[in-house]
Amino acid sequence: MNTEEQIQNFRAVYAGLRAEIGKVIVGHEAIVDGTLIAVLAGGHVLLEGVPGLGKTLLVRTLSEVLDLSFNRIQFTPDLMPADILGTNMVMENESGRRAFEFQRGPIFAHLILADEINRATPKTQSAMLEAMQEKSVTAGGEIRRLVEPFFVLATQNPIDQEGTYPLPEAQLDRFFFKLVVGYPSAADLNEVLTRTTEGRKATINKVLDRENLLELQKLVREVPVASHVKDYAVRLVLATHPKSETALPVTNQYLRFGSSPRGAQCLLLGGKVRALTQGRFNVSFDDIQAIATATLRHRLILNFEAEAEGVTTDQVIAQILSEVPKDAGAGRA
Repeated sequence: MNTEEQIQNFRAVYAGLRAEIGKVIVGHEAIVDGTLIAVLAGGHVLLEGVPGLGKTLLVRTLSEVLDLSFNRIQFTPDLMPADILGTNMVMENESGRRAFEFQRGPIFAHLILADEINRATPKTQSAMLEAMQEKSVTAGGEIRRLVEPFFVLATQNPIDQEGTYPLPEAQLDRFFFKLVVGYPSAADLNEVLTRTTEGRKATINKVLDRENLLELQKLVREVPVASHVKDYAVRLVLATHPKSETALPVTNQYLRFGSSPRGAQCLLLGGKVRALTQGRFNVSFDDIQAIATATLRHRLILNFEAEAEGVTTDQVIAQILSEVPKDAGAGRA
């Protein structure tokens, strides 16, 4: 296929994914779009919201739309790293001899639902770090590669809820997007009640298999980014670093730490996916701005003043977007 045909195929697959998910998930268009953008870019997603908003249902529905292996891990305070990664067990062969054999844990699948991930202890959270970044696990003294593609779609309750633990900053940084799931509108809630209380059951069709997903991810990497757009993404990330030459007043006032380089990487990759969904083979300023909040909100660490005044990272990002000019030669807006 030529480039134009590849773009049209990408858009058709994306529309198909949204349509199938829409058979089950009512509303939450921005959450569905964010999840699909991250998956097509090859990244992990953190879905935050109070219980009962459909976070787990969204991930389960996505697993039905994608023809990939799927495992669910329910995170609890007593969950241990071996419950995720696997462990060596003594096994007896046909001749009666015993030997250690590694029994793979649920992390060995294409798509992992890490449900209520922030209910596990930091010790267990650490088991996810290597898997999410290196796509491998070290267990029993050996490094074992995970299957490709590999995604962690995690749900978490707001950290002020009882029985939750804040995720380590290093783990948060490994999530491509953090998507905040809000309450449905009156119309959406009416539709939810109609679908769930009248015995209706949607039939979900597979849209994308492993090989085609890998091809789409390869196409995403090939989308060009003009130097001035890349420079804009860099300046956005640098503007989040307090006490630096590039810091803005809002950054110095409310942030302890800014985004890592992964934030810039995710801005470009997410922008590439969004461009393809719009039928373009180049990334625009609008693509970067559209995904900036989901990309950066979990990578910024607020200081005491921000917490005391009730300032959120979303508000800081909005201010940064309004002040950082698209043209590097222009003054601040």
